[in-house]
Amino acid sequence: MKISKEIVREMADISRIKLTSQQENKLQEELQELVGFLEVLNELDTENTQPLTHLFQISSVMREDRIFPSYDRTALLKDTPEHTDETIVVPKTVE
Repeated sequence: MKISKEIVREMADISRIKLTSQQENKLQEELQELVGFLEVLNELDTENTQPLTHLFQISSVMREDRIFPSYDRTALLKDTPEHTDETIVVPKTVE
């Protein structure tokens, strides 16, 4: 794939950055070099390679749900300066 000046300008426009002509040239060269490195991957034989979804064989990543007692809400709220039956009341900060 050839990286043209138009591609560089479009990327800069999408990124909302302004580039000088010198910066455009440098970025074009660097992107072309990067694409060259990535094109090496197209030369690899991946015919019999299975897609890798995870590095380790994991059967289930979800943990088992466990129910356990929580803190007593009344005990937690008793030391707050101001509260309702369920929440701590804080000063309004946004109009």
